[in-house]
Amino acid sequence: MNYDLKKAFEEVDTRKDEVMDLYKEFVNRESWSGDLPAVKRFSDFLKYEMEKEGFECKYVEVGRNADTLVGILGKDRPGKPILFCGHMDTVFPTGMFEENPFLIKDGKAYGPGVLDMKGGILIALNVVKTLNRMGYKERPIKFCFSGDEEINHTFSKGAEVMEEEAKGCLCAFNMETGLIDNYLCIGRKGCLRYSIRVDGVETHSGNDFQGGRSSIVEMAYKIIDLHNITDIDVGTTVNIGTIKGGTIPNAVPAHCEVVVDMRYTSLAEKEKLLEGFKKACEATYIEGTTTTYSYLNKLDVFERTSEGLSFFNFVKEVAAKYDLDEINGRTLGGGSDAASTTMAGVPTICSCGVRGQWNHTEREYAIVDSIFERTKLYTAAVVNIDSFDTGKDQ
Repeated sequence: MNYDLKKAFEEVDTRKDEVMDLYKEFVNRESWSGDLPAVKRFSDFLKYEMEKEGFECKYVEVGRNADTLVGILGKDRPGKPILFCGHMDTVFPTGMFEENPFLIKDGKAYGPGVLDMKGGILIALNVVKTLNRMGYKERPIKFCFSGDEEINHTFSKGAEVMEEEAKGCLCAFNMETGLIDNYLCIGRKGCLRYSIRVDGVETHSGNDFQGGRSSIVEMAYKIIDLHNITDIDVGTTVNIGTIKGGTIPNAVPAHCEVVVDMRYTSLAEKEKLLEGFKKACEATYIEGTTTTYSYLNKLDVFERTSEGLSFFNFVKEVAAKYDLDEINGRTLGGGSDAASTTMAGVPTICSCGVRGQWNHTEREYAIVDSIFERTKLYTAAVVNIDSFDTGKDQ
């Protein structure tokens, strides 16, 4: 079926006020990961907006954190679904901003999560609204938005839910923070976090220095070993981000604890990294000390695949075909749920959300015009998706 994209683009421009009103609603409905009722209030509002567009919605429990919201539009349509995904939670504690914090100034939008990633959710919903007005009914459209991505799905199966819901989809747009230079993300490092604890023997450092077993000295040896695992050439890094230990200067410290952040570029490197990590933890330098370590959380690697690059190139060609802003691709160091969709075998591009800067800070802002530019891009990509699908539905 032929669709009039020129007319659709014109309608996107005429409905800007309506979209911005919804943007304000999204941002002012705060949804800090640590405030489950707040995330639920936002997700209920988003669910309501999705259902108005014809989605059949459900919540999927992930454990102790906020649930994942899943919706399907046109489930009886032929072909594999096109997935728009990401997260609903933000990093800002509830009430951190003043009442009605959403603000537009000089073409930029400000407020908690305005960039990461309420703007991305807004774009996805605006794409569906545009497709519905066009009468698009060629393929199912699926939404999957997590409630606990900002805390790396700690104590939850949020990543596994994302992977399971992605299975069987044709492709995925992960609506994470858009980059300021209009690049899209075609790969991300994986992230693993562990805590390490060393227990020693506490004594008075003046009266019984030799009787003590310093947990801090033992940890210092391990920190060097861990640091030396870093291999910049292959993109593996180990960062000891926090350390605490000891009580007073004149006591040999009994306890020391660090939290380690490890990044890697492939599943093969992940296994090598974990082997080095465990070797460092299991080594003992100060006799009489003991070491334990525990897993905290992860966001697995979003590996570059040939299918993912083909999908990116398709979207890049769509942008050129319709005289939209030129896009390019790059690999990033921070993790996202694009890892889960890729592990499900779904070609994925990430950083598809509103463009901006300074996410996770009070300076976070989004470029308003990019909402509408990217709405047009993804609408055109969906309409032309058959030229990307090379027999995957057969």
